[in-house]
Amino acid sequence: MTHADLHASHPDIVKRLKRAEGHLKSIIAMIEAERPCLDIAQQMHAVEKAVQQAKRTLIHDHLDHCLGTPSDREAGPDRQFIDDLKALAKYL
Repeated sequence: MTHADLHASHPDIVKRLKRAEGHLKSIIAMIEAERPCLDIAQQMHAVEKAVQQAKRTLIHDHLDHCLGTPSDREAGPDRQFIDDLKALAKYL
């Protein structure tokens, strides 16, 4: 298995971040154009959520593919530990 196989989620993460980057540029333009604060805040919230989801996906990918041995990833107490870490990651 290659490094690329282990991190199949990375292209999706890059797409999410590029989309967020475009939205962030739009927010800057909105501020410069003195658009209403509520509109700006809504867009900032959307960017924040997009980055947060990308981070969560990256962390879950790392937990699934980079920790432990292949047999640990499939079943047993180590699998439960990783599942618990993934559940906690949503609060990061």
